[in-house]
Amino acid sequence: MLARNRFILLVLVGAVLAIVSLSLQFLNLIPTTPIGEERTLKALGGGVWPGQGKSRKRVIPVPHTDAPEPDPVSEAYGYCNTPNHTEQAWEGHSPADYKLLSVQVMIRHGDRYPLYSIPKTKRPAIDCTLSPSRKPSHPQLSAFISHMGQGGRGHWESTLGSVPRLPNHSACEMGELTQTGVVQHLRNGQLLRQAYKRHKLLPSDWSPRQLWAETTGKSRTLQSGLALLYGFLPEFDWKKLTVRHQWSTLFCGSACDCPARNRYLEEEQRRQYRLRVADTELERTYVDMARTLGLPTRQLRAANPIDSLLCHLCHGLSFPCVPTGDGGSAACLTLVQFAIIRRQQLEDEVDRRRVGLYHKYAVLAMHPYLNRTAAKMERVARGNEAGRRPRAGGEEVFTLSSAHDVTVAPLLSALGLEEARFPRFAARVVFELWKSPPARQGQQRKGGGKGEKPRAADGEAFIRVLYNGEDVTFHTTFCRSHDRHAGHPLCPLGKFLSFVRRDMFSVLNTTSYQEACYRRPG
Repeated sequence: MLARNRFILLVLVGAVLAIVSLSLQFLNLIPTTPIGEERTLKALGGGVWPGQGKSRKRVIPVPHTDAPEPDPVSEAYGYCNTPNHTEQAWEGHSPADYKLLSVQVMIRHGDRYPLYSIPKTKRPAIDCTLSPSRKPSHPQLSAFISHMGQGGRGHWESTLGSVPRLPNHSACEMGELTQTGVVQHLRNGQLLRQAYKRHKLLPSDWSPRQLWAETTGKSRTLQSGLALLYGFLPEFDWKKLTVRHQWSTLFCGSACDCPARNRYLEEEQRRQYRLRVADTELERTYVDMARTLGLPTRQLRAANPIDSLLCHLCHGLSFPCVPTGDGGSAACLTLVQFAIIRRQQLEDEVDRRRVGLYHKYAVLAMHPYLNRTAAKMERVARGNEAGRRPRAGGEEVFTLSSAHDVTVAPLLSALGLEEARFPRFAARVVFELWKSPPARQGQQRKGGGKGEKPRAADGEAFIRVLYNGEDVTFHTTFCRSHDRHAGHPLCPLGKFLSFVRRDMFSVLNTTSYQEACYRRPG
């Protein structure tokens, strides 16, 4: 009898505790399964994007805290992009039976020697000749060097034929691509080759029309593009390759004239200047650095010391020193000073997003390139419609544009990827065009019965956008609101076309590029 009473008592206590627990959960007083996860996108030194899907794991409750501020030195190492780690790339991934139609790639050149030197200091001692026995190296480096020696067989637009196809100075020249930069893009090309191999993007007998390569006139962009192309298409036929010259770093072709774009850039530069001069810690740091080197502060600022210091950091070199004249001792620039300058640059990125001038500049700066990208995609999609005769020589299925940080940064902003940090060395933006499979016999094209999700139409075209191997499609302005779980796991190409041709100008209160460029202010 006593045991029975104890059992009943335990049951009652358990029931009461269960009711209390459920009540607390209902009132959100106890954390339970989160409705979404966040995963880190290691592009641009560590932007964070919302996760894709629901977690079904219980987590240990933790107090809510704001995201930690990025560490300037760690972020700088991410910017270096040293090719010493395995990188996972999500290019070439799609739902089953989708067909890859074309790929367009925009890259930033690889690691380079500084564009500026710090007065009174020795330049970084870096060898810009290529040697497979020197680190970092790559299994394809020796064959790449040999293949570049046959480049005279290729077709070179404008003055590109006189630009060296390999970095070749034992003491690097200003802005010259380093061996690290070559290896970075050999790796990029190899990643893309592995990603697209099963899709048979380029046939073994590809025609000159199917591959488009373009670059600015700088040797570092030309050489970076050739390194990626070789990694992607080893031993490619030079006779089929034409390398085209883009005279503007914005790749704007014949549509570069845009007065409003220039005005927004000038306003953005004034914003940057005001933010810098208001930073007292930054000003003290420049004064201390100038005193160490025995320079006027203005002269040190003009030398843009962060460019040279980044090169020292990326290559594992000691920061510059100068003799003090008291018996051989030296005074050196420090990692703390470097971190303060980088800290201010990171804060500038936050302020840039807040103010919005740069985004307006970016929309106008990158519209010509995006419009060309959209036109190519639309042409390829139409060429693959059922019943269409294939174009003689095939469609343009692989495009490579080798560019600069001042190209990739506004491209990211124009796409709405505002959280992305400044493009690292050898950064890549990839646009993929996909075609949905035809409906199987007996299946409805758009979804049928009550409660069924709509399906993609037969042969519908879709777009993916990737940044440094991460799929960022659903973080772009044009596809952020798309319900990827409603029978359309990819972003419809039509959304991208509407964005480029009209919607991207809404931030400027206009509906066209011409109107946005030439409308008088006020």
